[in-house]
Amino acid sequence: QAQLVESGGGLVQAGDSLRLSCATSARTPTWYAVGWFRQAPGKEREFVAGITGSTNYADSVKGRFTLSRDNAKNTAYLQMNTLKPEDTAVYYCAAGQVWNPYYVPRSAYEYTDWGQGTQVTVSS
Repeated sequence: QAQLVESGGGLVQAGDSLRLSCATSARTPTWYAVGWFRQAPGKEREFVAGITGSTNYADSVKGRFTLSRDNAKNTAYLQMNTLKPEDTAVYYCAAGQVWNPYYVPRSAYEYTDWGQGTQVTVSS
């Protein structure tokens, strides 16, 4: 089981950028999906982006967010550009094993390991 630590959250203005990092304690090869979810106050946790040998994004962030991974550093990065107030949430990194190296899980139930979350606040 991997330990995940998120970093990079903060308070920014609309239109700004942030890069979140997810450092894992164990190797996360391609067949280990890394995903980002977010949860805003009063709302359910939602899928943001995931990566295996492919990437998958929620429609709300497509074209603005980019997820990448550096397997040598056991770290995944979520580059968030053109941030909007509606992106305000606690962002969680998650990891889980997949059997198809190009399948990207979008459901939280498919991820077994979770970080503690990092707050992202976007002011208008």
